[in-house]
Amino acid sequence: MNLFDVYPLLPITPVRASGCTVWDDRENAYLDLYGGHAVISIGHSHPHYIDRITRQLNHIGFYSNSVRNPLQEELAEKLGEMSGYPGYQLFLCNSGAEANENAIKLASFVTGRKKFIAFSKGFHGRTSAAVALTDNPKIVAPVNLSENALILPFNDTTAVEQALRNQEVAGILVEGIQGIGGIQLPEPGFLENLQRLAHQNGALLILDEIQSGYGRPGKFFAHQVEKVWPDIITVAKGMGNGFPVGGVLIAPEIKPWHGMLGTTFGGNHLACAAALAVLEVMESDHLVENAYKIGNFLLKGVKGIKDDLVVRGRGLMIGLEFSGPVKEIRMKLLNDFRIFTGFSGANTIRLLPPLCLSQVEAQQFIDALKDVLIEKK
Repeated sequence: MNLFDVYPLLPITPVRASGCTVWDDRENAYLDLYGGHAVISIGHSHPHYIDRITRQLNHIGFYSNSVRNPLQEELAEKLGEMSGYPGYQLFLCNSGAEANENAIKLASFVTGRKKFIAFSKGFHGRTSAAVALTDNPKIVAPVNLSENALILPFNDTTAVEQALRNQEVAGILVEGIQGIGGIQLPEPGFLENLQRLAHQNGALLILDEIQSGYGRPGKFFAHQVEKVWPDIITVAKGMGNGFPVGGVLIAPEIKPWHGMLGTTFGGNHLACAAALAVLEVMESDHLVENAYKIGNFLLKGVKGIKDDLVVRGRGLMIGLEFSGPVKEIRMKLLNDFRIFTGFSGANTIRLLPPLCLSQVEAQQFIDALKDVLIEKK
């Protein structure tokens, strides 16, 4: 049997990793500025993370959600405390797409409506409703096309106001910072306007913080730069540092009933142990503060390197947009300087390193990028 071809593969086989460094099967060391799609939050192979999961596996690794799991309660309390949402409810699942799928379903249950607003360049996952609200025709199968999905221009408050006036909308789904869309930031006041318009029209505001949350933007959530209290927040990626886990944070006024949402694997003992270890390390190692500090250092260091370079981002979520394709730049960074980077579209390099990135490592990238761009002149 052959593997189904999902992504074009880099000619590298990682075999071990620590912090922000990955080693291949030839013992070459690479600086990881991509974190495996923003998943590695506290760094690779953190000792506390390994210990927490190992100890849990020695007790019990899994049982279904038909019994009490104290780790779920501990995780909900810790996440509420650290995120600034102690009064919210936590539904645990396995991935970002699943988190968004359940958030969409929840908003539809609560409002009794079926239409949703999402935005251009947005990405919310590959499951049925999540992909219907994703602005990428290449990954929306015919079965997922839906007249209930209203894709509006990002940062266009007027378009949202008009749509809400003419449609019965269940929810507005928006990323705290658009990741796959090229690190596009909401303009100041946009999220506050979305919350105001949603509530005026009986809709719910859903903040997709799957890529932009968990300390990456230098705050726990990207939307916390504004005075916004979403009805629903979705999380995943950095939540488990590589262990599959996702969650939906639900405002206290939304009342569940048994069977409204469900999951087999979500919130299992190992997933909770991993998620708790992440929060504990984020707190002890001051990783949110580090993301803010090193992110500012990186942003300042790359600005002005090249005339056609547009720099966007916040914290350790940074996009470098060029006037032309970046494939050659990325491959030179990889092959000549052994630095992993990501991309968004043909023209944007995406940086999503572990939150433990040091200033020395950040400078290593800045110097390498300068060398690559000077060589290209």
